[in-house]
Amino acid sequence: MPVIQTESEHKPPVNGSYFAYINPEDGGCLLEKYSGKYHDFGCALLANLFASEGQPGKVIEVKAKRRTGDLNFVTCMRQTLEKHYGDKPVGMGGTFVIQKGKVKTHIMPTEFSSCPLNSDEDVNKWLHFYEMKAPLICLPVFVSKDPGFDLRLEHTHCFSHHGEGGHYHYDTSPDTVEYLGYFLPAEFLYRIDQPKDTHSFGRD
Repeated sequence: MPVIQTESEHKPPVNGSYFAYINPEDGGCLLEKYSGKYHDFGCALLANLFASEGQPGKVIEVKAKRRTGDLNFVTCMRQTLEKHYGDKPVGMGGTFVIQKGKVKTHIMPTEFSSCPLNSDEDVNKWLHFYEMKAPLICLPVFVSKDPGFDLRLEHTHCFSHHGEGGHYHYDTSPDTVEYLGYFLPAEFLYRIDQPKDTHSFGRD
């Protein structure tokens, strides 16, 4: 869950990121501050990042209670943007808190799969899924429409102060869930190291 303040003229860089991993003893979730073990700012495998100057300004506040449909919180916002803006891609980033309820998440195993993962079913068998409880702090990045960059249209990780975190899928308590989020539209979209060979699975 990358949370990084980059270096500026008067301040050193700060890595406030968290990482979740599977407890080898009982298969549960372990969550740690990245800076407690490591001192770098690198990124492995993939990341969807939203960068801002961190200055005061106008943001979009979104409050939601109770889920009445099948889509998760982020997908609802992304599809609303797509419906309104059509083929014009709109990217958003920010943070939201799951204030009440529980959510489905996953954590990747520490080691990569020893055999190829060729379908969503293969990926889901490899991942470890959990139900985690609020409050959870989530860091979403989503784009209403892929302009031909082979994007993952939405990606949300979450962490907490009670030892749980991972990749957010959707809430599992639709009658009691509560969300509070703050978002900002992106001015630019950068695609780094777009792969030559691609696929559509494992993007949930």
